[in-house]
Formats: sequence, structure tokens, C-alpha cells
Amino acid sequence: MRSLALAVLIAGLVVISPAGYASGLVLTRSSHSVGETLDRLETVLRNKGLRIFARIDHGAGAKDVGVDLRPTQLLLFGNPKLGSQLFTSNQLAGIDLPMKALVWEDAQGQVWLAYNDPDYIAARHDIEDRPGVISKMSGALKKLTGKATQP
Repeated sequence: MRSLALAVLIAGLVVISPAGYASGLVLTRSSHSVGETLDRLETVLRNKGLRIFARIDHGAGAKDVGVDLRPTQLLLFGNPKLGSQLFTSNQLAGIDLPMKALVWEDAQGQVWLAYNDPDYIAARHDIEDRPGVISKMSGALKKLTGKATQP
């Protein structure tokens, strides 16, 4: 029953979304370019003590093999103090952690930032014993990504 309730809640979270979005994602419009949005996010995350694991420029990778792709970059980041607690509930959560933020420019030139909703991750891995951790992750992600995307 809890999983159904979470699924309904998650479905209601994504109000603004470009065509083709996947469920379980939180999407936010950015007021900045792809690179600037990710630079801002990386700075905000580092200032809060989060660990940056990698930054991947999908656009550059595509260009290297002759594929034309609008600007698209991915940042892998996390807070082991929180994420590791999810592993103790279900180690398979490691497939979704560390957290990832994807920033891309759509066909209309709008820049978006997306990340996996922690409630979705918990539901996906049947993690029901960490509501405080999930809530803390959700609140922090909303706040931090908001700082990166707003003017």
C-alpha cells in the first residue's frame, strides 16, 4: 500500500516537464546555459560539503563520434552520510546512487535540470525504513538545484 501511495505522490511532483520525460524525475527549468547551470550546481554542492564524483559532457562525447547533440551534461554527486544509509536498507540502491543531475538544452533552446526523486529511489528499492533520510535528501536537492537554476 505504501508503494502505491508513493507512486501517486511521485506522479504529482512533476508539474513542469518537457516532452519525453521519464517518471521518477524531478525537472526544473534553468535560467542559465547548460554549462553555467552545472557550474552553479557544482559550486553550491561543494559549498555544502557534498562530494563531486564526476562531470560528463555528453555533447562532447557525441561530437567525438560524429553525432550532433544539443548541450547535455551530467554531474554525479553525493553525500555518503545519507546515501550509505540507503544501502543498509537495500544495497541495490547503489545502482541509483550517487545522485545524478542531468542538464540539457531542449529543441526550443530551454535549459532543464533533472534528477532522480529520492522518493522514487526508495520506492524502486522497497526502502521503507529511512523516511527521515529520504525527506532530508528531497529537501536538500530541491533547495540546491533551485539555487543553481534560478536567476
